[in-house]
Amino acid sequence: MRVDLHCHSTASDGTDTPAELVRNAAAAGLDVVALTDHDTTRGHAEAVAALPQGLTLVTGAELSCRIDGVSMHMLAYLFDPEEPALLAERELVRDDRVPRARGMVARLNELGVPVTWEQVARIAGEGSVGRPHVATALVELGVVPTVSAAFTEEWLADGGRAYVAKHETDPFEAIRLVKGAGGVTVFAHPGASKRGRTVPESAIAELAAAGLDGIEVDHMDHDAETRARLRGLAADLGLLVTGSSDYHGSRKTCVLGEYTTDPEVYGEITRRATGAFPVPGTGGA
Repeated sequence: MRVDLHCHSTASDGTDTPAELVRNAAAAGLDVVALTDHDTTRGHAEAVAALPQGLTLVTGAELSCRIDGVSMHMLAYLFDPEEPALLAERELVRDDRVPRARGMVARLNELGVPVTWEQVARIAGEGSVGRPHVATALVELGVVPTVSAAFTEEWLADGGRAYVAKHETDPFEAIRLVKGAGGVTVFAHPGASKRGRTVPESAIAELAAAGLDGIEVDHMDHDAETRARLRGLAADLGLLVTGSSDYHGSRKTCVLGEYTTDPEVYGEITRRATGAFPVPGTGGA
């Protein structure tokens, strides 16, 4: 069984529609795929409708959080998307994305970059606008060669020249809200140091004590040494270990199934969840 628990669609900052994502996941030989768009569940219905036979969909979201001034992402799986408290928090984060992106455009203009809001809005389409869309605009303009190259202090990384903060959830509150909605929480790419500052292990221990279920260890932004360190930390803290591609379609170089989650860990995630259940494919359009 091949399980990829972290993928994005055009509902946030991926380039595959939800329907294309599940079809591509099946073509890549996956048995289970999670749709975890940023702060939204808007793509779930389309993914379910298109789900090919033999592929199971795990519904989820990647929640924007911040702890002690450090940005972090929390993967939330199999929660009730209509639970009022978590829904309200997701909407608060999502609604702050547009003014934040407009602010980044303004800062880039001040730096002499001729990016426009219309360009960023076109790239985002119906998705939840974010830094990757601004980064794609910089690629289009020839300012940087790749989306990843825009996430530096020179441009869009945390604290960078064109960075603008947005509302982000306290991760302890995120854990409480996701648990209240029957979901399971996994700290996404906790050792991705090239993205900026990372959360210290002492804080991860505090999150584990507060109910965090797992950490994403096998990820393209973790080298072998980081994966080994995080695997040991997970063992010490009693956390589940997941692996995922963090697939964004053509916006990033990672491919579906590049890293996967142990089927036993996937089974434990489904056992812990009470807000929603994995959806088996029946041969969608």
